[in-house]
Amino acid sequence: MQEHEGSTPPEQPEKARGPQLGEVLEFMRLLWAVDHGLQSTSKRMESSLGVTGPQRLVLRLVGRFPGITAGNLAQILHVHPSTLTGVLKRLEKRGLLERKSDPLDGRKALFALTEAGRTLDVPSTGTVESAVQRVLSKLSRTRILHTQDVLTALAEELGGIATAADPPDDPASRRSATR
Repeated sequence: MQEHEGSTPPEQPEKARGPQLGEVLEFMRLLWAVDHGLQSTSKRMESSLGVTGPQRLVLRLVGRFPGITAGNLAQILHVHPSTLTGVLKRLEKRGLLERKSDPLDGRKALFALTEAGRTLDVPSTGTVESAVQRVLSKLSRTRILHTQDVLTALAEELGGIATAADPPDDPASRRSATR
């Protein structure tokens, strides 16, 4: 790990610190741990709340933006709309979301929470959201912004977030690129 001037890490025994992995492998190890934690918490949420982490995130966003389209929701989440189709259908089937045709464009569906969906659109313990809230409450705004910068850069590098240099999401260009 690179050291910054004036900062010396406390000496820890090798066993407590783990093997020296270097910055890249250590960062990847932490990302893996976060991913594992997200998956585990999501499964617990499904047992306790009846919705997974991604489903709850969709409910929370629809609660913030009633009448949102799947396309706009996908933009906020940085996923392709087809990725959301299953989540939206499951939430609709469970009676947590309602779908209405857009009066201005009948091809588009607008999503809103049902009464049952609104009961889940509140802060709740045991969720990914509550864990994130607890961690963020302990950090300075500067640290949060730096962390967001790192995660945004990584998401862009991995293709999870479009950058200004990326062409618009065009199905025709995607088909030609995969041939």
